[in-house]
Amino acid sequence: MPSQPQIPHGHARTVLGDVPVAELGRVNAHEHAFQVSPLLPGDELDDEESSAEEFGLLAASGFDAVIDATPVGLERRPSALARIALATGLHIVATTGMHRDAHYGAEHPLAQLDTGARGDLFTADIETGMRAHDIHGDRTKVRAGLAKVGIDYWRISPSESTTIEGIAVAHERTGVPVMVHLEFCTAAHEVLDRFASLGVASSRILLAHADRDPDPGLHRDLMARGAYLGYDGMARPRTRSDAELLDLTERVVAAGSNRVLLGGDVARSSRYVAYGGMPGLQYLGERYLPRLRERIGEDAVRTMLVGNPAAFLGGE
Repeated sequence: MPSQPQIPHGHARTVLGDVPVAELGRVNAHEHAFQVSPLLPGDELDDEESSAEEFGLLAASGFDAVIDATPVGLERRPSALARIALATGLHIVATTGMHRDAHYGAEHPLAQLDTGARGDLFTADIETGMRAHDIHGDRTKVRAGLAKVGIDYWRISPSESTTIEGIAVAHERTGVPVMVHLEFCTAAHEVLDRFASLGVASSRILLAHADRDPDPGLHRDLMARGAYLGYDGMARPRTRSDAELLDLTERVVAAGSNRVLLGGDVARSSRYVAYGGMPGLQYLGERYLPRLRERIGEDAVRTMLVGNPAAFLGGE
């Protein structure tokens, strides 16, 4: 028999403990304090002082909480996340799970784990605490509050499918909410179908990077299934301009759909001010949100920043 859910209903599990979702305030639903990946050579987020400064800029730009979306195997630093939360006053929700295969490689030790081992690993991160050095060291008291899987472009690999199964095991045991990294919003229905077959309701799932395919009809269909959508592609004019994202959001909201969460997913040292880059984590709050409020109004934006994150993280 599975254990009873360990995350209390209506609470978010943060790196400093469980917090009633009503106290989270304005949530940035996708950023990274630390991340090291072979896909991003030279763009490592690996300096605690700089990452703390950058998260301070995020807080100063109008956010009270943030989902740190770095899963297992990409150099998570749980104790540093807890120190950053204390220093900035941000509620930080940390992440377990595994990213898409390209971030690891076939020889990575995590790639060798079967469904049961992944489920046990993710559950331990949520219930007991993450390891001090990502996949090594003793377990800390800093617990993850979200499980993430990454899938590739129109493909769910065998290993990514095993991660989905492991997350379903951890979700059954703990009630943890789930984030899915999508490549350009492909295979969105397919991944919801896969999770549904394993007993994970779409209402517990946030589809990150949905705005990479600015199709309001597709987005309405996904939200009609109960899923939340992550709009986190701001400040990327090479792939999609802010103007296109504003148009997309306005059309989706005008049609009566709003299960959107907002984030920046900046994720590169070359784009963090504290690491010497630009535009930084303050871009979303200081430059994008004023334009979004002009388009859709304060109430709709507040739903995206406050209401929807609270419902997603708290399981309401």
